Amino acid sequence: MAVAEPTTDGTYRDRIVAVEPGGNEFIAEADRHGKPRQLFWTWTSPNLEFATIFVGMLAVLAFGMTFWQAVAGIVIGTGLGAAAHYFLSARGPLHGVPQMVLGRMAFGFRGNAVPSVLMSITAGVGWFATNSVSGAFALSTLFGIGPLVALIVIVLLQTGFAFFGHNLVQAFERWSFPFLAVIFVVASVAIFAHADFTTPVAAEGVGGMGGFLLTVGTSFGYAAGWTPYAADYTRYLPSTVSTARTGLFASSGLFLSCVVLEVVGAASVTTGEASLADPTGSFTSELASPLANATLLAIAVGAIAANSINIYSGAMAFVTIGIKLPAHIARALVTVFFGVAGFLVAWWALPDAAHSYEAFLLIIAYWIGPWLGVVFADQYLRRNQPIAEFLYDRSYTNWNGLLSFVIGLVASVLLFANQEKLVGLVTRAVPQLGDVTFFVGFLLAGGCYLLLCKSKIARERDAAPVTR
Repeated sequence: MAVAEPTTDGTYRDRIVAVEPGGNEFIAEADRHGKPRQLFWTWTSPNLEFATIFVGMLAVLAFGMTFWQAVAGIVIGTGLGAAAHYFLSARGPLHGVPQMVLGRMAFGFRGNAVPSVLMSITAGVGWFATNSVSGAFALSTLFGIGPLVALIVIVLLQTGFAFFGHNLVQAFERWSFPFLAVIFVVASVAIFAHADFTTPVAAEGVGGMGGFLLTVGTSFGYAAGWTPYAADYTRYLPSTVSTARTGLFASSGLFLSCVVLEVVGAASVTTGEASLADPTGSFTSELASPLANATLLAIAVGAIAANSINIYSGAMAFVTIGIKLPAHIARALVTVFFGVAGFLVAWWALPDAAHSYEAFLLIIAYWIGPWLGVVFADQYLRRNQPIAEFLYDRSYTNWNGLLSFVIGLVASVLLFANQEKLVGLVTRAVPQLGDVTFFVGFLLAGGCYLLLCKSKIARERDAAPVTR
């Protein structure tokens, strides 16, 4: 059954201080604005934060890599995540809908609720809490206030930006970019000046191929964690913009910011002061007092920049599940809900913030790997097929897409996971593999989708006119 797309009414346009109406509707041409180059700072600013630095610190401290081994793993993992971000971002101007709405083609309207819920929890609660804690500790250290008070300030600011919606979030990323870029460039130069790139491998680290694959996995998990948001920030661009430029600016901002700060994190460990017990303090200990204070402020601002995107897209994914709310305030209401939920989780995590970060990064990759496999396989099979009539059709099903995702996720985790409380069967027998769950999940889910869904999509393609 063909269903017309619900669309925006052309009143939002490029207004910044205005609550974005609606939820996940198609963006009408009257509301389209902006240029692809704005995506560079949209995807640079949210990664100029301490969580990015900590990925590089983990590579050396926890995974037992030398500095140069860490650099190689970071570039590979981030490059894979950025490549996925390129292709998904490029679809936004063409289709004019959020990323998780596009996912309805691969999973069906109801089946898509599974990855949408996973994304809502990951972004609106998991990442929101993780970044809120790092920002709160930075603010607490800088101004000498209690961590809980600092957390409340951080949460209120980032929830406020997300509540107003797309245009204010994009504007804040643009406004914060120069400050964050200057501070982190200066701090990076200072860290590199004290670094010793010949420092031997940490004795307590994993080491070897296993440690390298863990480095690739966490770097990929961090970068690919943004991919379920990709089209959310390109759907307002005019439909006539270059899709290649759209993908290039989005992916280059993501790749550059992640690689630079993760490499800086790895370099900071070689100064001899780094500690997983106090990562923020050990990172800033090598900086002169004024620069250390400016860096702490940048960490707090970077957390707000990241979480404005996290909570906005987390709320967008939740709305996509299909729960009916007042249309004109659906996304804004859900944003407040996730702000409260994320605050409670962050408050609970304050006493031991660093302990579970490694596991969190890998777990993100566990579900995003098979999700990307299904989404890209669907995109390949549907090339040139018009899809607008299916996106809001509640009767549209594609259960084999969800089955492919579940097969890829369950099989890869049971066989290849490498967590403190869950070690896969293959990993237990061959521990030097490290953790390749995300690679296996991607390939297995994508392969299953190609096999199980090819004939269904071929029938749909035959019944539809060809488009670009």
